[in-house]
Order: sequence, then C-alpha cells, then structure tokens
Amino acid sequence: MFRKVLIANRGEIAVRVMRTLREMGIGSVAIYSDADRASLHVRMADEAVHVGPSPSNESYLRIDRILGAAKAQGAEAIHPGYGFLSENAEFAAACEQADIVFIGPSAETIRKMGSKTAAREIALAAGAPVVPGMHHPAESAEEVRSFARGCGYPVMLKAVAGGGGKGMRRVDRDQDITAAFRDASSEAERAFGNAAVYVEKLIERPRHIEIQLLGDRHGNIIHLGERECSLQRRHQKIMEECPSPLVAAHPEMRRAMGEAAVRIAHAAGYYGAGTIEFLVDAQRNFYFLEMNTRLQVEHPVTELVTGLDLVRLQMEIAAGEPLRITQDAVEWRGAAVECRIYAEDPDNHFFPSPGRIAHLDRPLGPGIRLDSGVYPGWTVPLDYDPLLAKLAVWSGSREQAVARMIRALDEYQVVGIKTNLGFFRQLMEDAQFRNGDLDTALVDEFLARRPAVVQDPELQAVAALVGQAFLPVHSHPAGPRSAPSTWRAAGRDDLLQ
Repeated sequence: MFRKVLIANRGEIAVRVMRTLREMGIGSVAIYSDADRASLHVRMADEAVHVGPSPSNESYLRIDRILGAAKAQGAEAIHPGYGFLSENAEFAAACEQADIVFIGPSAETIRKMGSKTAAREIALAAGAPVVPGMHHPAESAEEVRSFARGCGYPVMLKAVAGGGGKGMRRVDRDQDITAAFRDASSEAERAFGNAAVYVEKLIERPRHIEIQLLGDRHGNIIHLGERECSLQRRHQKIMEECPSPLVAAHPEMRRAMGEAAVRIAHAAGYYGAGTIEFLVDAQRNFYFLEMNTRLQVEHPVTELVTGLDLVRLQMEIAAGEPLRITQDAVEWRGAAVECRIYAEDPDNHFFPSPGRIAHLDRPLGPGIRLDSGVYPGWTVPLDYDPLLAKLAVWSGSREQAVARMIRALDEYQVVGIKTNLGFFRQLMEDAQFRNGDLDTALVDEFLARRPAVVQDPELQAVAALVGQAFLPVHSHPAGPRSAPSTWRAAGRDDLLQ
C-alpha cells in the first residue's frame, strides 16, 4: 500500500479523500491555488504545496506543477477526485511516465470512454442498448438535419468530448438546426477544447439512472447497484438517491442494468471505481448514455446503502490488490438521499453567491453525513464551482430518509451568503417528488410552480447580527494551531500566513 498520496483537487472531495487516507495510515499531500490558501483541504492535509494563481488553468489544471509537487513531496500516487484532471488521459499517461500511480483507470480507457461516439461503439459491441444516434462527429449542420429527419424530432446535439450540460442543444425543428449546431460546437470548444458534436434521438422526460462499478487490475468487475440522478437543473445533477424508487420496485431492472454496465466496463478494459449512466424511458427501457471513469460526486449515497468505502477500494485497486468483495456479497440496505449544497441564490436564477461565511450550524444525528469543504470565517471564492458541501442521509426506507433530510435541512444554517438550502426544503415537500415520480424535467416544472419566497428584511438583519457575533470565535486565524486537535497541522505555518 502507498505511504503518501497527493490529492489533485480541492474542496469537499479533497477533504473526503483525506479522511479515508488518514484511516488507512496514508500521508496526504494537498495542492492549492492563491484563492485556496486558507481552504479546509489545505488545513487538513499533512503537507500542502502551492501550485499557482487562482485560475484553474494556471493551478489545478497544470499537469507539470502537480507532478512536480508529487515528486517533491515523495507521493507515490495521485488521487484526482472528480472534475479538473480526473478524466484527462494526458494526465493519467503523464503520471505513468513519471512512475506515479494514477488512482483510476488507464489512459487508454479514459481516452476511449471520454469520447461519446467511441463509448457508444464500445457499448454496442458489448450488447448494451444505446439511444439511436450518430456514431461519429457531425461534419455539418446539414448532416445533423438529415439524421434528424430520418429518426424524427426532437433530437439532442451533444459534445463528443464532454458532459455536464456543456455543448448540448435540444432541437425540435429543421429551421433551428444551423444555429444549434453552431452554438453547441462553440460551447464545446470553449468547455473542452474540442468543437466536435454528434446528435441523438431525444428521449422525452427520461429518468437518469447510473450504475456504480468496481473493477480491479485482475479482470474482476462488479456493480454496486444504481443511483437515481433524475433531479437536474440545466443538465446538472442536484440531488441523488440510492436505490432508485423505480428500480427498487422492479428489481429485475437492477440485474439487467448491472449486467449491461459490467459488460461495457469489460469491453473498455476498465479498472477502478467508475459509473455507467443510462437513460430510462416511460416503458422502463434503458439506454447507455456515457461512462464516467472516475469517482462521482454522488458516491456517498452508494456508500451509505452498501456500507462500502469507495475511496478505500480505489486505493486497494490502484495498489494492485484484487477486489475483496464479490457480486453475490453486495447488499443494499435502506435508502439514502443526497443534496448538493451550493453557494447560489435560488431566487436570482441560481447565480453564484460568493462571500464570507459568518456562521454555520451543521445538522447532527444518526444517519446524517456531511461532506463539507468549508468552515465559519472562510470566504467562498468566485474562481471555482460554488459547491459547499454534500448533505446525505440514510434511513430504513425512502419515506424515512426524506423525513430525515427535511429535518437535517432545517438544522443546516449558513449565515453570510446565499445557499440553495431553502430550495431543497421546498422540493422535499413536493407531492411529485414524494411519490418518487421522477424525471429530468421535474426540477424545471417545480421551479415554475413552487411558492414564492418572501424575504423578511428584519429576520435577515437579525441572522446577520447573530452570525457576526460568532466571528471572533470561529474566524480563520493566521496559522494552523487553531485547527481542531484531530487535524494534523504540524509544520504548516509557512502555508497559512
């Protein structure tokens, strides 16, 4: 096993990885930019290295600086987290060339599955159902128009090289093809450095369900069941569940989807902790969407239901150990729900809400897990995704888990910035959500029908004053010695001035 691992990421995922490293007795190395000098992941790490200015392309995306930091600190492996370089084949290859273990699959697998069109071909070869679509990048708007006429509208233009809603455009008629092709290509170029797009038949009101996979370097691959990821805004997931209310009612779906996902992973030569994503139509037919070759943001709900530590398993796989669990041994107990807590203003089109966190009240109690990357007194920067934390709960049933989440959301207070906590409280009370009747259009429809939020200026003023009252106790000081005693901060004074 490794003695020291560098985490090539920031925020809550870096903190989450460090916690497992600590349990395993493995040293942790953080990297940080100018904006993150005082971040929680820097405070918690055993060692930390500055890798550049605040823009991510000058820090968290600088392969040379990250590898230099790993070598300088004697790290034997790098955990990429998610986002940034986690699905960058060049980074995985550079790690291998530098004799540093990349905690993830091979560069070849990342490259193959990172191309939507190549991944579709692999899925087809594995006998998995795919959404009708092009198997190569579109050369022109006219080629897209010809395909759309053949399969019927609506269709979806998608970036070949990426995801997360970037480079995607829905098209419902011939005359919109030219503009959609231009806009999708331009957005894909800006987001991924690759303007290529292709087109798929659009499945109306699908459910988005993904299968968690584990594969070792000895050819063993298993699945850990599904996650329901249908609640999305602008094609970005905001809430996840395990198990899916739909799949829980039809267990044969879990078997069929799990087997298809494992076949795809075998065909891709995959090892590590990855995810196969599917779209499911109203008739419960499922179709391969894409593969994420790294740890997912929503992995906590799978951990809560299966009792497995996916980061620990990643470490064991990367160290060459065989899987210590078989498919027959995987068990699913109870239900888990996760909300992604963002610094954003739901009443102003969910615009980011950077600023200083004056005070935090964190929810407590059995079955509650908070993966957080912030603390009172810290200033949320504008430079990165505004994810503050992931609030996940577990209980014996979905109904009980939802009730627990509502209670946890009520207890979770963030003073000083806007968050989406109130939005989630409202969504949890929605009858359609409560019934488990989920699809990717639900959030937009809920936003259109939800009750208006009435702001109470006096209450806001009181909350701000209460938060300020806590600042002398909880604000971030110059050095690490204020960190809780369970944080190992020795030798860090030079980094936190």
